[in-house]
Amino acid sequence: MAFNPLHAVSHYRGRFAPSPSGPLHNGSLLAAMASYLDARAHQGQWLLRIEDIDAPRVLPYAARYIMQQLAALGMYWDEEPVWQSHRLDIYQQKVDYLRERGLVYGCACTRQELPPEGAYPGTCSQGLPEGRQPRSLRLRVPLGTEQFEDRWSGPQTHNVAKEVGDFIIQRADGIWAYQLVVVIDDGEQGITDIVRGADLLDSTARQRVLARLLGYPMPRVMHVPLMRDEMGRKLSKQNHAAAMDLTRPMKTLNLAWQALGFEPLSASNTTAFWAAAIPQWASRFQITSDRHINAA
Repeated sequence: MAFNPLHAVSHYRGRFAPSPSGPLHNGSLLAAMASYLDARAHQGQWLLRIEDIDAPRVLPYAARYIMQQLAALGMYWDEEPVWQSHRLDIYQQKVDYLRERGLVYGCACTRQELPPEGAYPGTCSQGLPEGRQPRSLRLRVPLGTEQFEDRWSGPQTHNVAKEVGDFIIQRADGIWAYQLVVVIDDGEQGITDIVRGADLLDSTARQRVLARLLGYPMPRVMHVPLMRDEMGRKLSKQNHAAAMDLTRPMKTLNLAWQALGFEPLSASNTTAFWAAAIPQWASRFQITSDRHINAA
């Protein structure tokens, strides 16, 4: 029986969604670890999604290598991985749904024409300027405030219309925007809990707006701290972060574990590490053995 995302989901379903633009580094391991721990502490499912929608950034070997890295550290996913590049039809269908309801419009603006900060001023919201052609698609954001509880950072309040304005859902190069595809993927996969890095906390309100317009349930969210280098910069592929060291898996796991605020574990192998780590995570976040959850 096919999974229907619009049916109520009571069992925990989490996910890790790396971009295959290179191997995992210690910063991406931290996000993977947190999402894995939370899923296992809830006795739930942990899914793997390959976010390869941005084709120019994809390296052909990276996705398979990422899977090998996760497996080498004892992190195994529960269903076949989902590849965004295989889901272009569903993204188009959902945008057509929004367009039919007057929630999408073409935008001719270039970056140079927009203010460097603040919300999109709505230049093209009532029609394109004379002689201009659309370059991107924007979502017509409804007025209102998004309020939600982040399980790490606490209560959050955002006014997307005022803070961001109508945001892009298809880029000028024709690629579907991250904000769109992640909402559709989470909704279609029935994701109940999103655990990811704190750099994506600001995206949550926009994603909630989209999820509501598309009729998806709202997942709970947790945004964990970022791992930084000696200069205080976020570890990232853009900052040339090195691939995580698989020759010393216990040291690599403990590095991420400590960055999450725990004392190092003296486990001798990955199985022992997770057996010790999962109960500590459950205790810290007061996760009981109850397998059923309620989405926010």
